[in-house]
Amino acid sequence: MEKQKAEAVIEAVLFTMGDSVEVARLAEAVGENVGETKKILENMKQKYEEQGRGITMIELEDSVQLCTKPEMYEYLIKVAKTPKKFVLTDTLLETLSIIAYKQPVTKLEIEKIRGVSCEHAVNRLLEFSLITEVGRLDAPGRPLLFGTTEEFLRSFGVKSIEELPKLNAVQVEEFKQQAEAEVELKLDI
Repeated sequence: MEKQKAEAVIEAVLFTMGDSVEVARLAEAVGENVGETKKILENMKQKYEEQGRGITMIELEDSVQLCTKPEMYEYLIKVAKTPKKFVLTDTLLETLSIIAYKQPVTKLEIEKIRGVSCEHAVNRLLEFSLITEVGRLDAPGRPLLFGTTEEFLRSFGVKSIEELPKLNAVQVEEFKQQAEAEVELKLDI
């Protein structure tokens, strides 16, 4: 398939899907190998930049997605009025952090780390599509396992979990002390 036609096919697929699509699936669609498809994608991304288009292409692990350029958001807001927005409280952020760094993880494991129930936090994170059920633990009761989603990666501006900041031992100890102090405060009340 000629390159211009391959670009058109890829653009149509990405636009129609609205979500990320694996590079391997795009390669199949255009009849190219993954390496050549990545070159086509890079060329498309470069064209979007050079032409000052309102869209760009982002990479998420082994997938790509068409997205609106951030500098276009103010114009979108004028049309959409109120974009989908969620507020992450300290409790939600803490629970999300545990899931991001420990995944796959069960609610019980999260509760052991936090020292309090996480039912509400997990439900809100599921509602925001920042986490998802990734399976079940092979243990009595077969508890659900949770992990982060592509929406999490997009929201925090990382391509993969490996890009999350590494925690050093001092930070981990500080977090433990803060959590213990928080539990003591709740017990005193």
